[in-house]
Amino acid sequence: MKALITGASSGIGVDMARILSSKGYDLILVARNKRKLEKLKKEMTTNVEIIIHDLSSTFNCMELYNKVKNEDIEIVINNAGFGVYGEFFETSLDKELDMVDLNIKAVHILTKLFLRDFKKKNHGYILNVSSLAAFAPGPLMASYYATKAYVLKLTEAIYEELRQEGSNIYIGALCPGPVTTNFNKIAGIKKAMNALPSYVVAEYTIKKMFKRKTIIIPGKLTKMVRYINILLPNKTLSRFVYIIQKRKNN
Repeated sequence: MKALITGASSGIGVDMARILSSKGYDLILVARNKRKLEKLKKEMTTNVEIIIHDLSSTFNCMELYNKVKNEDIEIVINNAGFGVYGEFFETSLDKELDMVDLNIKAVHILTKLFLRDFKKKNHGYILNVSSLAAFAPGPLMASYYATKAYVLKLTEAIYEELRQEGSNIYIGALCPGPVTTNFNKIAGIKKAMNALPSYVVAEYTIKKMFKRKTIIIPGKLTKMVRYINILLPNKTLSRFVYIIQKRKNN
């Protein structure tokens, strides 16, 4: 048994690696930070291969796939991603394009390529890490929210294609609210909201993945916010999100 995890050097990715290793999975861990991956590797009780790649590069995504395609991979977790905070006209275009490449393009490429392999054996798990942000417009984090909506909708559509053909392949989307990771620091957010511990999120997610839950939303409060999102008109929801995001930097 083998699992591939991108964005495996911190946060949810680290804890998913720990949990899957404890369940007997050999791991392929992908991230940019070699030191953190090597440190994590020493903790694991199963075999671990580390691959240092920046997946915002299409070339690197293809290179990663070609490097591991002959491995007997059962689980692919597309966890790598980051956010950008600020008004849309002010935020860095270069940074946003890197975010689009990582949050969308890398997920798209790896999902498609591994799904083709999984279809040959009619088995495998693909977990794409989206966000509670996928369910709402995101003023002050407009591009990030949009990238996570892409991930969610892509995953839901592929799920239905697989369901229609009676496939045994699992695909699902993790949609957490705030989690204790380095996300806020990288995004440029000064004040963090109350967040779930990343290990709690990872443990819940792996459990629900193996139960074949399509949309995974950890935490009672996060589930409640999700239902509020459904009830509110988009204009009202946008105003609400703006107020919440504004408070993060005040």
